[in-house]
Amino acid sequence: SSSVEKLCAFAVIVKLCPPPPPPQADQDSLQRYNDSVAAAEAERRAEAERLAAERAAEAERQRAVRAARAALEEMVFFDYDMSDIRDDAEATLRAKVDILRASPQVQVRIEGHADERGSTEYNMALGNRRAEAIRQFLVGFGLGENRFEIVSFGEGRPLQQGSTESDWARNRRGQFVITAGADAINPAN
Repeated sequence: SSSVEKLCAFAVIVKLCPPPPPPQADQDSLQRYNDSVAAAEAERRAEAERLAAERAAEAERQRAVRAARAALEEMVFFDYDMSDIRDDAEATLRAKVDILRASPQVQVRIEGHADERGSTEYNMALGNRRAEAIRQFLVGFGLGENRFEIVSFGEGRPLQQGSTESDWARNRRGQFVITAGADAINPAN
């Protein structure tokens, strides 16, 4: 019972004593902690900004590649019974030259087409002359002739059905099909 009394007395004394004061925060430790939290947050923000910038740059690169592909595939048109490169076609072809220079792995099939007027044989030959005129224009800017194949479809693949001047004008064309290097297209520099 003596130990019970001692225990009770101790409990009363402990109860009457004020609790110990909370430990004093070491101001240097607290500052180091706050600094490390701020540094970690700044690093996280910087990494998020870097990733966002990378995503934006990749999205812009993909947009530029899509635009370059569209420019490579853009058709050019010819006057009736002619295979001369028209002035409006020159700008389109010059844009192709710049992209092809930046994309040396790309190869293209140039397809020559004619409208329905004239014999099948004549229109096949005319389509061939048109495709060859385009190829020679591109080669004239230093692109390798081996990067281009030509084919004529004559009147066989009309873009526009009908027998009006507007229909015929749409069918007198050169079309471009990327046959190699489609995954290596680079925008013009």
